[in-house]
Amino acid sequence: MLLRDKLLTRLAGMGASPDYVQLAADVLGIRNAPPVLARRLVEQALVVEDRREAWLKAGERICADAPDGPGVYVLRDSRDEVLYVGKANNIRRRLRTHFAARRWRMLKPEFARAARAEWMVVGSEIEALIREAMWIREFAPKANVQVGAPSLDARAVPATLLRDTLVVLPSIDDQAVELLAVRVDGPVLQVRVPRDGTGLAARIKTVRQFFADAADVAQRGAGSCAPLVFTWLTGRGAAATRLDPHDAGTARELQRRVKLILDDDQLFAERIVVLRSGFRSTLARALSSVG
Repeated sequence: MLLRDKLLTRLAGMGASPDYVQLAADVLGIRNAPPVLARRLVEQALVVEDRREAWLKAGERICADAPDGPGVYVLRDSRDEVLYVGKANNIRRRLRTHFAARRWRMLKPEFARAARAEWMVVGSEIEALIREAMWIREFAPKANVQVGAPSLDARAVPATLLRDTLVVLPSIDDQAVELLAVRVDGPVLQVRVPRDGTGLAARIKTVRQFFADAADVAQRGAGSCAPLVFTWLTGRGAAATRLDPHDAGTARELQRRVKLILDDDQLFAERIVVLRSGFRSTLARALSSVG
């Protein structure tokens, strides 16, 4: 029986003059409390338990609607204020841990106010990391510990990795890939490219402009998220397919190299070993054979 149900049952049996001191001792485990304090403790316990039931029901509703794929999510209260931003390989599973009944007693007050959630499914871990950082910076949620922009100061990233990079990532669209352009001075830009190369020339033009022009970063990229990308490339993303955008002297050459990657049937299915310039994979021979 829930604490709330125990209190209500005992209160009903005590009639018009409940013995709050006895209730506090028997149900709440608080002995010898003064009558005024005992009554307040009992009333507070009833309110807390009412809130718990509402919280559990909200959790059931949210988790039932949540996707089971990777992405980023936002918890909001009944007034639509953002409480928390998080990321997960499985959004539904992560939300279920947030709303597990066993967590109630240790729950932060902000989480107890959660009434609804929204989410974005993404194609890769690093995309989730970037989106999470962007939303934290945008919403400044009360329950998030880290709300500042990412920095390289406390990250162990080899100096050889700190250079402009174009990373090829999976997309939530099976017929496309995500090109993640990362500038060493901080900003990143993500563009989606169909696997058949449709519109590739225009997207390559956008990418080259991003690397060439430092102006107006906020409108074209994801702010200073490069430290997240470089850290990811150092660890879990070490096998990611990537290119040096400055190694291709022209837009046409960069377009050609990207198109070779798009045409590779083994893309995202094999380990790609990054070289100082370009990359090594089943495409290496094709790249080197074309002048």
